[in-house]
Amino acid sequence: MKKITILGSTGSIGTQALEVIEKLQNEFDIIALSCGKNIELVKKQIEKFKPKYVCTQSENDAKILANIYKNINFVSGTEGLIEVAQNKENDIVLVAVSGKIGLKPTIAAIKNGIDIALANKETLVMAGDYVMPLAKKHNVKILPVDSEHSAIFQCLQGQQPFSKLIITASGGPFRTKSVNEIKNATVKETLNHPNWNMGKKITVDSATLMNKGLEVIEAHHLFGASFDDIKVVVHPQSIIHSAVEFKDGSVVAQLGLPSMHIPIQYAITYPKRCEGIKTNSFDFIQAKEFTFEEPDFEKFPCLKLAFEAGKKGGTYPVCLNAANEEAVMAFLAGQIKLFDIYKIVKQMTDNYQNIKNPTIDDILSEDDKIRKIVKDIISKKIF
Repeated sequence: MKKITILGSTGSIGTQALEVIEKLQNEFDIIALSCGKNIELVKKQIEKFKPKYVCTQSENDAKILANIYKNINFVSGTEGLIEVAQNKENDIVLVAVSGKIGLKPTIAAIKNGIDIALANKETLVMAGDYVMPLAKKHNVKILPVDSEHSAIFQCLQGQQPFSKLIITASGGPFRTKSVNEIKNATVKETLNHPNWNMGKKITVDSATLMNKGLEVIEAHHLFGASFDDIKVVVHPQSIIHSAVEFKDGSVVAQLGLPSMHIPIQYAITYPKRCEGIKTNSFDFIQAKEFTFEEPDFEKFPCLKLAFEAGKKGGTYPVCLNAANEEAVMAFLAGQIKLFDIYKIVKQMTDNYQNIKNPTIDDILSEDDKIRKIVKDIISKKIF
């Protein structure tokens, strides 16, 4: 039985992971769960899955829950996340929290030799040059949960060396819209993704294709691919989740109906394949056709910014990620327009002073600094 901790158990990935685990009752023992502010949901999870430890965002929530569940150890905040992640009872930690909060717990788990199922983009976007060598040093597997990276990972099993990674993108809700329509898009329109049901932030990133840019940076770190050997292809049907071209010219792709249960399950059960949650079988005849397009950099310039930041390395991706995240939050709050996200990120990256070979303290310090600047330029409308 594999012992697992889920960081972010009340979020989209975390809840789906628990659905997978519920179907695989004899495969997993849940050591710990962590949540943000959704206390009512974590109560239900506690009662169903009976973890040994629970981490809450707020210390006060931890105290309240501790009075209800006397046999569970409650911790809180970043220190609590680190404590449950580095617990050597764990065989694997699913990092499904969003934002930079996932970085320190991931590093703590790696240092204790615990495998990581990674659904947190920021860990590798911000600190891939630090995290991947650390994982190698401690003989830790970094198992990708994103559908695209899971697809590449599956294609690469027993297959080396590759010549190109092909990351597919649905194109989001604005694939067929004009630049002017995108500039005037509402929050509701932006969150109406045609294929995937995800959290708000990642759905906005999917609409701007920044999400795909962040995935390119992740793929560079996960698979050791140069940015020139990573290609993004728009595939509206979201059936081919990504593909790999090998040195002999053959291409292997991973296919399936859009469902996050499959990549989540593959990551946490690896190297086994289990029956688990049954999604509808993919039918080639019913699908009828696959179509592919080049990404339109005029409509989706954030993708180009991500490639540029990744190639520059150092703390450029930190700047890209922090500026984008703050701009997305401002858009969701109605403070800026959708296309302003690109304007703000470009302004920040164009004027950024890079730090080569940064320490973790450098990364976190730069992240804080950039966020403060972005909040200031948004409040003053100087972009």
